[in-house]
This record gives sequence, structure tokens and C-alpha cells, in this order.
Amino acid sequence: MAFRVFLDAEVLLDFTLKRQAGTYSTARQLMEWAVKGRVQIFITATVIRDIGHALTLAYGSEQAKAILLALLAEVQMIDAGYETTVNALHSRMGDIPYALSYYAALHHRLDYFITRDKDLSKAAIPVLPVCTPEEFLQQNEVEVN
Repeated sequence: MAFRVFLDAEVLLDFTLKRQAGTYSTARQLMEWAVKGRVQIFITATVIRDIGHALTLAYGSEQAKAILLALLAEVQMIDAGYETTVNALHSRMGDIPYALSYYAALHHRLDYFITRDKDLSKAAIPVLPVCTPEEFLQQNEVEVN
């Protein structure tokens, strides 16, 4: 059974912008796992907005749209309704965009929240662990091979 994971914008930017060799390779491996069905990747519209802005600055609008459309073929969109948003705003998470994404992932019963923001794990709850891409791949590599 595939892990259901939320990927934050920074991890997707590592992949789409081919940032630093180490961060790009782990983000690429997560996307390869998605293509092979080892993980199901979930994102929110906020993530699309954030990476869309960065991609437009880097590549121009037309290429950014093409990259986003290719990305959407491999990920699933989730949203946060009113109650989930209120819960996120009442949470201990100080970063509002991360809180909204985390609580959307929690609402949709995802297995992991994958981010490079290590501070987020301090406010996470055990039912939805927060980890870096490297931690996730290391913890689950044996299980999927």
C-alpha cells in the first residue's frame, strides 16, 4: 500500500527548479516513487500558488504552466474547509501557511507531512508525523524495496 504524503512547496521547488544537488535528488526520488505508485503525493492550492510564482520568475509564465500541469498529473489536490482552517489557526503552529497545510493533511488522514522546516515537527501531533524528504526516504526505503 502506498504512503499518502503531503509535500510542501519547498520540496517541490527543489524538484522543479533543480536546486542544490542533494535536495534535488531526494525530491526527484519522491516524485519517482509517486510515478511508481510507492507514494501518493498530496498538495493544496496554496502550494501551487507558491511554486507557480517561483517557477514564473525562473522560467516565464508559459513554461511555469507546463511544469505545473505535468506536476498535477502526479499529485492530488486537497483543500481545507472552514472547520479545518479554524483548527489550524487555533493550533500551536506559528507559521500560518504551514498550519493550514498541516491541518489539511491531517483532515485528509495522510500518513506523513514532508517538509524541510524542522521547526514544524515541534508542533506536530503523533498521528501525522513531520519529516524531511531524506528522513522519509531513509525510514521507508526498506519497506518499499
